[in-house]
Amino acid sequence: MTITGPPPKTAAPPGEPVPRPEEQRVDLRTQRSGADRVFLAVLVACAFSVLAIIGGIVFFLLNQAGPAWGHQHFGLLTRDTYNPAGQSFGLLGALVGSVTIAIIALVLATPVALATALAINEYVPGRLKAPLVGVVDLLAALPSLIYGLWGKYFLNNHLHNATIWLSSHAAFIPLFRTDGPQRDFSLFLAGIIVAIMVLPLMTAITREVMSQAPRRQCEAALALGATRWGMITEVILPFSRNGIVGGAMLGLGRALGETVAVSLVLLSNERVTSHILQPGGGSVSALIVRQFSGAGDLEKSALTVAGLTLFAVTLAINVAARVIVRRSAGKASR
Repeated sequence: MTITGPPPKTAAPPGEPVPRPEEQRVDLRTQRSGADRVFLAVLVACAFSVLAIIGGIVFFLLNQAGPAWGHQHFGLLTRDTYNPAGQSFGLLGALVGSVTIAIIALVLATPVALATALAINEYVPGRLKAPLVGVVDLLAALPSLIYGLWGKYFLNNHLHNATIWLSSHAAFIPLFRTDGPQRDFSLFLAGIIVAIMVLPLMTAITREVMSQAPRRQCEAALALGATRWGMITEVILPFSRNGIVGGAMLGLGRALGETVAVSLVLLSNERVTSHILQPGGGSVSALIVRQFSGAGDLEKSALTVAGLTLFAVTLAINVAARVIVRRSAGKASR
């Protein structure tokens, strides 16, 4: 490693402060050793291997989806009639159901995760923080089968009166209208279960990001007379905005791909429905789990199209999230 000395001192222009010696830039030039080159090569190989694996997965899905696409073309994505016996594989109902469940989960989980993270970091006494953090991490590690069984045998029965109240008092919203008395095993129930599943993950990420907020700025805001809520809204939330969006997008990605819990609580109905309180609806992941084991070649190809479409939707959401994060970061830096 060779270190060049600081540049010669020059007189500062009038009106500008003279830089202190510790503020003068020092040019550090490093010469890579053989071990450094090997380590760099390993890192580059690992990075390109990830891209190669993803490309291989996409190529495999496109290859397997060819027969079904040639058989039905855009009818796979524009129809909601899934009938393997009739060689009709409409996936629209499953796609709409997956997006509906994910949106319900995100709407319910995001404010609760934000409030929980703020409570743990800013309001809970110090001796209770560690146990609460441990509980949140433990809930994030529970398998989805536990949530699915709990939702099917416990939450569904206790949610019945709430769905009746919503269908009676919120029927002016089209989503909460019902055509019949039965209100069990609905998209709304699946959305609540998935929201509870993604809540610990979103809470853990949001809490960790908020804990990195500069405490000096927080203490300075309090010293200048700001309330605790003012300190949160003016310092912590702007600093954590990108991390909050990132945590929400991770939760949305898991909600879109959730399989076991959704397949346990939804009836086998792949038709498009706008009534989230009624039985029916479906999701792409649950459809693949139910149908793939006994499917023929053409149906397996159609299910591959469903998985490929879900992959594309998830990728589009992640790209949109990165754009939002980049724009918010640009505005914050101005």
